[in-house]
Amino acid sequence: METKVYGFIPARWASTRFPGKPLHMLAGKPLIQHVWERCQQCEELSHVVVATDDHRIASAAIAFGAEVCLTRDDHPSGSDRIAEAASNYDHCTHVVNIQGDEPLISPALVDTLARRLREESTLAMITAASPLTDEDAIANPNIVKVVLNKRQEALYFSRSVIPHRRECHPGATWYRHQGIYGYSKAFLLEYVRWEPTPLEQTEQLEQLRAMENGTTIAVVVTEDEAVGVDTPEQAAQVEKAILAHQHATS
Repeated sequence: METKVYGFIPARWASTRFPGKPLHMLAGKPLIQHVWERCQQCEELSHVVVATDDHRIASAAIAFGAEVCLTRDDHPSGSDRIAEAASNYDHCTHVVNIQGDEPLISPALVDTLARRLREESTLAMITAASPLTDEDAIANPNIVKVVLNKRQEALYFSRSVIPHRRECHPGATWYRHQGIYGYSKAFLLEYVRWEPTPLEQTEQLEQLRAMENGTTIAVVVTEDEAVGVDTPEQAAQVEKAILAHQHATS
C-alpha cells in the first residue's frame, strides 16, 4: 500500500475552560480555520481533516473549505477522536494529530513529522519538543517536560522538573513537549484500545500509556514554539501574534 499521511485536527465544543473555543474569532476567522490554513501550507500531508462531534464546528469548517469527519461525542481524548476518524479512511497509512488550538503551528514542523513517518517504516509514534530555558517555565507544572536519550527518543514525560538539578552540568538541557503527535495508523488504532495506565493517570499525560506499554516515541527537536489557546485571555494574546505575523508576511 502506498504511504499516505493524513493530518487530523480534533475539535470539540465542550471545553471546560473555554466552551466553543474552536469557533472563537481571531483576526476575523474562527480559531480552527487558522490551524487548518496553516496545514494547507504543508507539503507532506495527503489530506487534512477536521474531526469533530459538534455540528456547529462541522458547519463552520465546511464553510471555509475543510474536509470534515463527524465522530462520537464520548471520546476521552483527541487521540481517540482521530482514531475513529482515521478508521474511516482506507488509504490513510499514517496520522499526524494537529492541535486545534494552535493557530500559529509551524507547517515545516508538521511536514518534518509526516516525512519521518513516511520514510521510517518501523516508526510507531513521534512528537516534538523545544529547548526550555526560562526558570519559571521549567518549574511550571502546566508545562510538560520531556527527557531525551542520545537518539532523540523520549525517556519520560512529566509535569515535574526533569531532569532534577542536583548538580549543574553544562550538557543538561530541559525540553518543553510540543503537543503534536504522529503515528502509524495501525499503532494508533491499537493504542486507543489499551487501558489507561498508572503513570498516565498520575501525570494526566496520555503519551505515557504508549511508553508504559513499551512503545518508543521519537522526538523532533525544534526551535518553533506553537502558541496554544487555553483561555479567552490567551486568545487575545494570540490574536496579537497572528496580526503581527500577518503584517510581517504581507
